[in-house]
Amino acid sequence: MSEPASISAGIAARYATAIFEIAQENNGLDDLETGINDLAAAIAESADLRTLLHSPMISRADQGAAIAAIAKKMKLAPVLANALSLMAEKRRLFVVPQLIRALRDLLAEARGEVTAEVVSAKALTKAQSEKLASVLTENVGKTVTINATVDESLIGGLVVKVGSKMIDTSIRSKLNSLQNTMKEVG
Repeated sequence: MSEPASISAGIAARYATAIFEIAQENNGLDDLETGINDLAAAIAESADLRTLLHSPMISRADQGAAIAAIAKKMKLAPVLANALSLMAEKRRLFVVPQLIRALRDLLAEARGEVTAEVVSAKALTKAQSEKLASVLTENVGKTVTINATVDESLIGGLVVKVGSKMIDTSIRSKLNSLQNTMKEVG
């Protein structure tokens, strides 16, 4: 991870932890989850909102007023709305995408869930996804949600990442390993 990205992730993690703990104390985790999902959808759909979050040309006051109006219009949970206003005041709105990711991770952890990032050479069928999720659930001990993507350069097999563990059974990695072994020999 590059240094600016890790700094952003660190900032987002601190805000996410505070927001999550306050929402948890006030029994507002469901409202928080709805709010972050709505906010993520709005960011994905609106170039203007992305500009508001990332542009250094917009003043603190304008960012704060705009984000407060957006939070009110979207009826975001008060803890999330207040945090976004504070982030605008501190010029930290650029970390909102990482904040959303961190909050989703905290919410999933609270529910005893974990997300597995699965990359395959071909799209997984529903049956394959369900079977993989059940096998991973047995091994991890938590409910596993599959986030599947396709990378045809794998040739075949899977790359599965759950938390800090990664299993690479792709043909590409086996060929690379064989190529490295052959270089060592000859």
